[in-house]
Amino acid sequence: MSGWGTEEAAPTADASGWGNDTTTDGGTWGGGADAGANDGDEAVAKPAPPPFPIEKREAPIGEWEEKQAYDYVELATGTTDWASNAQVYHWDGEIGDVGPESAEVEKILFGNEEERGHDEIIDFKKIQEIKVLQESETHINHVQSFQSAGLHPVMVRNIELAGYGAPTPVQQYCIPAINMGHDLIAIAQTGSGKTAAYLIPIINKLMGKAKKLAAPRPTPQEIQAGIAPTVTAEPLVVIICPARELAVQIFDQARKFCYRTMLRPAVVYGGGPMRDQINNLQKGCDILIASPGRLIDMMERPHVLSLRRVRYMVIDEADEMLHQDWEEDMTKILSGGEQEEGNVKYMLFSATFPTQIRKLAKNHLAANHIRIRVGRIGSTHGNIEQQVFWVDNFMKKRALLDLLYSLSPGRTVIFVNNKRLADELDDYLFHQDMPCTSMHSDRTQREREDAMRAFRKGTTPIMIATGVTARGIDVRNLKYVINYDLPSMEHGGITEYIHRIGRTARAGLMGKAYSFYTERDEPIAEILTKTLLETGQEVPEFLQQYIPEGIEAKTGIEVKDLKFEAGSDEEDEFDGGDTGGWGADSGGNSGGDAGGGWGGGEDSQPAAAGDSNGGDTTAANAGDSWGAGGDTGGAAW
Repeated sequence: MSGWGTEEAAPTADASGWGNDTTTDGGTWGGGADAGANDGDEAVAKPAPPPFPIEKREAPIGEWEEKQAYDYVELATGTTDWASNAQVYHWDGEIGDVGPESAEVEKILFGNEEERGHDEIIDFKKIQEIKVLQESETHINHVQSFQSAGLHPVMVRNIELAGYGAPTPVQQYCIPAINMGHDLIAIAQTGSGKTAAYLIPIINKLMGKAKKLAAPRPTPQEIQAGIAPTVTAEPLVVIICPARELAVQIFDQARKFCYRTMLRPAVVYGGGPMRDQINNLQKGCDILIASPGRLIDMMERPHVLSLRRVRYMVIDEADEMLHQDWEEDMTKILSGGEQEEGNVKYMLFSATFPTQIRKLAKNHLAANHIRIRVGRIGSTHGNIEQQVFWVDNFMKKRALLDLLYSLSPGRTVIFVNNKRLADELDDYLFHQDMPCTSMHSDRTQREREDAMRAFRKGTTPIMIATGVTARGIDVRNLKYVINYDLPSMEHGGITEYIHRIGRTARAGLMGKAYSFYTERDEPIAEILTKTLLETGQEVPEFLQQYIPEGIEAKTGIEVKDLKFEAGSDEEDEFDGGDTGGWGADSGGNSGGDAGGGWGGGEDSQPAAAGDSNGGDTTAANAGDSWGAGGDTGGAAW
């Protein structure tokens, strides 16, 4: 290991150096790798920091700018300065239960036809390897395709327009579970397609029932003429999430799946203009996406918002919600409606399973709710190629620039641990002619939305962000994640690491995650090494001392062979015997293996191994008054 002390600075890239593969697995920038060694070797003196290149690199900026076609979302109806003002489909026809097609609105919602498909880069083999565990008195037969899931033809078409080909494991189980009318807890890896897993079946269940269940709302003509009566928003669905950017992402997905369905989505979040958000609610709202603080603000205005019609309550990223001291707010929200007990279906979606979520489930979910776990709790998935590099602190900026030059251009998120460093790196890369932007909590909401818009369009395909603000980054073609700083164990640890790298490889796509490791990151080293081993990643030499005894590097070992001590609290709560805390007669056992604590209703198999689960589950059919007469006398806008 003493060889680590020799300087192995990354090669300097000249103007033609783009595309050269200057990074290698386990490589180092600087000479500090011996700091992590415990083999008794004498430490080698660190060399003085090499000077940064004086010559200015001629970065081919055009290669990094993945230009989009005309931005219809932003420009179709003037300018949508705020994400909450983005256009939604609205139809006021009196006959039929679905609206007519609108080429203009379709282009706004789904983009140009050539931009929609993405299945050609999805690794379905890896998706099929993911194991799914379920527990419930009612066995859930998973679906293998959207076409066989009992969905309305309009919903199936919306799914196709949105670029979805085959359902991910969490979607295969959640869609039939929600169609059957159960409360639900789904624990799944970040980037596994949880948003579509609840939006698709909920919207599908409400199709054909909007006229009966929804509150009165003004017509498009009244709104356009400025004579719309003041109405109170009474949503049928409330979706709560911890971050503003995540709320906007869910809203964008809801706008797509609500196309032609007679259901109108809206979003409210802190930092945005209250007046605009109230105006949007008063145009009618059937599906409300909200951050907790702004939702409570709206609930305190009973002439603006009432929850008395709510039929579905979804808590997305519930672990993050409760980690951020929002437990009191959540209690207000969950107990603040006027609906009769039993009329609301509750759904919790999370990547981990801490104690607070168990308490929430016990207090609000039905005793016969369904629990679904996709993969190990708190794990990442194999679609992400992970590499860790030793980098001395004084070499970090140089290493980052060299890494960016070595990669083929693509959307990239760079994570740092504080706001000052985000601004500093933004300035540094800007002066290196790299097309970048940054986002953190000190920025105004308008600045944050502008940064996200530029990142999505490809004007600035490099985003520098702190972990909290990047929670809502859900860009399907995000190619790289770079942990400039690894998260500290005091601020999220391996859970935060998993959330970060989960920004890439969304919904079955492939992605790459690079992390800079310094001597300060030793507290996370052991569990980081186990995370690499779990997904069959290469463990760099300086981390191999943390490999558990009897296990070789990159063996693709089973989870049962690894003891994830840092995550054991979450794992034991889900797997081991204290199942009585759920308030359900689940018959849990004590101290079982990875699946034993689930009780008697357990089903463990690869998600796509269809024969073992019997036939496909079908949802409501034509008996729900689904009509085809959507193009008679209505106006779509």
